[in-house]
Amino acid sequence: MEKSNQSSSGTSMEFLLLGFSDLLHLRALFFFILLGLHLATLAGNLLILLAVSVEPSRPPMLFFLCQLSAIELCYTLIIAPKALADLLSNGKSTISFVGCATQMHFFVALGGAECFLLAAMSYDRYVAICRPLRYMAVMNQAFCLQLVVICCFGGFVVSLGLTVAVFHLPFCSSHNIDHFFCDVPALLHLACTKSYASELPLLAACTVLLLLPFLLILTSYTCIFLAVMQIHNSSGRSKAFSTCTSHLVVTLLHYGCATFMYVRPKSSYSPGRDKMVALVYTNITPLLYPLIYSLRNKEIKGAVRKLLQKRLAQPNWGIFKSRPAHF
Repeated sequence: MEKSNQSSSGTSMEFLLLGFSDLLHLRALFFFILLGLHLATLAGNLLILLAVSVEPSRPPMLFFLCQLSAIELCYTLIIAPKALADLLSNGKSTISFVGCATQMHFFVALGGAECFLLAAMSYDRYVAICRPLRYMAVMNQAFCLQLVVICCFGGFVVSLGLTVAVFHLPFCSSHNIDHFFCDVPALLHLACTKSYASELPLLAACTVLLLLPFLLILTSYTCIFLAVMQIHNSSGRSKAFSTCTSHLVVTLLHYGCATFMYVRPKSSYSPGRDKMVALVYTNITPLLYPLIYSLRNKEIKGAVRKLLQKRLAQPNWGIFKSRPAHF
């Protein structure tokens, strides 16, 4: 590949996001599908946020679910609106050097914060099942708030280091990013370097954001499994495991997509495949998370039920005010 220096001013460089320009005949279909997914994601996560906010007492798991919904809400807002706007034009658009770096930074930061938050939620389940008598003393409001702050701060710091490292690489003469947002593998593919040194920051970030939280989650669930196996009552074991089901499903989805996308060598990069997988973890999984927790978590179902009953009982709901809510 022909090399060229980064723009003399650096920040004056622009990237061209090719997006779905190779599928122009399906542009309208893609737009309406993504718009529907985006609106449903916003509605689902906003519903959980509102339901939890009106709860007078918030158990730790409900508090963590509220933070998870907030992350998913921001996560999809970083990617979806611009992708939808590009589909309305010609399927591709330019993005500034600073804009691309900002988008990548917040995308990785939120994804990393979610990894840490899932680890904190696994610790919550460990204390609830293995140390039930000390649960409220350990998982108090101040400690839960500290965990959330640490999760967000950790994701922000690691993402900042990765973003600085990636955007200090020399990019080739073609600044065409074959993607619909500034993703790390797509940018590394543009780097004019044949060594593996350019992949080291991503490897370090994956170690901190993926491997360490995963080991914490694995440790927590190993202790949970051993503790549950000591319960002689089968119904008691089922009840204990059921409290972890939603968290396990979300963890597998999140880590499955993240591992497939980022824990691999640069040589295996495939633009078409990456865009399809990216569509899943930027549009579908943020929608699945509130659905999974709403269907499986009694506290979330109770909070949503109370919110809807309260809203339906208000006079400004017209014909619905006299109808009781049935669930």
